[in-house]
Amino acid sequence: MVKFSFLSALIFWGSLCLSQTTQSQPVEFKNKEQEKKVEVWIDGKFFTAFIYPDNMEKQSLYPILSASGKTITRGFPLNPRPFERTDHPHHVGLWFNFGNVNGLDFWNNSFAIPANDKPKYGTVKFKRIVSEDPKKGELVTSSEWVDINSKVLLNEETTFTFSGTTNQRAIVRTSKLTAMQPVTFSENKEGLIGLRVDRAFEEPSTKPEKFLDANGIETEVPVLNNDGVNGVYRNAEGVKGGDVWGKRSSWVALRAAKEGEVITLVILDNPTNPNYPSWSHARGYGLFATNNLGGRVFDKNADKVKLVLKTGESVVFKHKIVVGGDLTDAEINAIAKGFH
Repeated sequence: MVKFSFLSALIFWGSLCLSQTTQSQPVEFKNKEQEKKVEVWIDGKFFTAFIYPDNMEKQSLYPILSASGKTITRGFPLNPRPFERTDHPHHVGLWFNFGNVNGLDFWNNSFAIPANDKPKYGTVKFKRIVSEDPKKGELVTSSEWVDINSKVLLNEETTFTFSGTTNQRAIVRTSKLTAMQPVTFSENKEGLIGLRVDRAFEEPSTKPEKFLDANGIETEVPVLNNDGVNGVYRNAEGVKGGDVWGKRSSWVALRAAKEGEVITLVILDNPTNPNYPSWSHARGYGLFATNNLGGRVFDKNADKVKLVLKTGESVVFKHKIVVGGDLTDAEINAIAKGFH
């Protein structure tokens, strides 16, 4: 009887611990209008913030932290940290835009673009916070995709759904884009949802490197301190490392150890998105992105991608980002299966 009671207690305690690990934790929003951001807290811990400063050409979730409080996003250019790359200043936190909308580049726009080149670029202008529902973990925002003369191409309404457990965090970003004039998305590698990660998640760099953006602008990246740099990509098909780039997959994961903790970042495409599964635009230098509109830019044998919206027509893109522990393929596949 004693043995049974002890065994029962162990089973109960194990079940309780598992329940606490997987149980959804409360979400809280802290709206700080003067600082132009809405902070997201999960179970009393800071997770991320939706930021909309006037001096940025888009809105972003920045910074992003793991459940244990480790930063998974690059600091530069907003809050540079030692040994970080200073390339691609338009890579800030987690964002959503595209490199060719009616010929305008929304992806590469930043403070680094010369004034005389600005007419070639588009800007995502913040309009307002539509609603906050902490019980559902939902934050709804409104913005406009505009040209240099503030003429509106697209209205964007985005719903962020935040959730977390003891050792995992998740973001579902659902963006509805409505054309305010005839709009064409022409295939381009610069898109669609992007995350710029902390140095730990990069692949080690052993020599000076140069990267070209969509406009052929060369960015030189010097040799960096590789201490603690150990990121490895993989996708749902078992492709690993830099080879995930340009491949279509329902999910791509990025695994690294940071400060003694193994963290896995995952970007999942949704089956309802145009051109599912998306092409991976994941790079070893720290850009982790997925693109539903890449097409032949990634694979010359792919069908041509051209998304055309008439005035008043809409398109919806939905993606999920997971910040977890040492996630297995089976665990990620289970998450993907539940991502409707």
